[in-house]
Amino acid sequence: MLIFATSDKGGTGRSVTSCNLAYRFALGGKDACYLDFDFGSPTAGAIFDLPDALAGVAGGGLHSYLVDGETEPREINIWATSQREALRSRPGGAGELTLLPGDRGRGEFSSGPGIVDRCTELLLRLDEEYDLVLVDLSAGRSYATEIVLEVTASAAMRDRVLARWIVFHRWTRQHIIAASSLVQGPQGILETGEQKGHVRANLSENIRFVRTAVLDPSAPEQAGLRPEQLAWLDVCNRRLQELASRSGVGQAKLLGEVPLDPVLQWQEQLLSNDDVWMYRTANERTVNALEELAKKIVDESAWEGL
Repeated sequence: MLIFATSDKGGTGRSVTSCNLAYRFALGGKDACYLDFDFGSPTAGAIFDLPDALAGVAGGGLHSYLVDGETEPREINIWATSQREALRSRPGGAGELTLLPGDRGRGEFSSGPGIVDRCTELLLRLDEEYDLVLVDLSAGRSYATEIVLEVTASAAMRDRVLARWIVFHRWTRQHIIAASSLVQGPQGILETGEQKGHVRANLSENIRFVRTAVLDPSAPEQAGLRPEQLAWLDVCNRRLQELASRSGVGQAKLLGEVPLDPVLQWQEQLLSNDDVWMYRTANERTVNALEELAKKIVDESAWEGL
């Protein structure tokens, strides 16, 4: 399955959440591949703690393959190369975890016949090799989004590969409005997809939203807040729920949510079980939410039941 991860604004936690989803998916015993299509800022390697790919690689990355036409892009075995202690060796029963990085110092690029053909070939091959292929796109109405919309509308892909979209947004008024506009607004995913050859209704059915940095007024972490603050948070939460529903970003299109967590906000790293139980820096609720999302993104019933 192909999952395209996108967001309209920066700072949504799209990349760090997507990396954690790939990590959790691999821990579940299946093979995951992560493609860094954030072409202007390919920094997924920093989240995976890969010293030679912190901001992309020096040649041989996705830019070299898609733009320059090199034979194959570099594939990094995260278990074997990460400096992170929790990732240094592949845990028993875990599946493969692979990163295809961008090139260091390169930028965004527009679509073209050769780029579309090479991207199609790559995604078809990876879809056969991995149980999950997660493609992290640049934020907003980007060239990367246009490219993959054109690729997934092609005859070579349309009937062979299941492709779905996750739109990340923070649980704030501005982010809800921005996420709705990215999907439904002018030159958004639906309109651009239709221009590229997608059936709008079918594309819409394969798009879901994930809320990040959600502050739950009833969570134990908020026990230190004053009653007035808790009451205010509850009012804000209800207003956001109403806005999300009116904007087409409500429960009917919601795949899941990730709680506000200091480690994700400040460090932007993978959350291991040791971070919860040994070091006690991450919250158990956050890890549980990531595990649940990693299961739901490939669960047919989770998508059909929404």
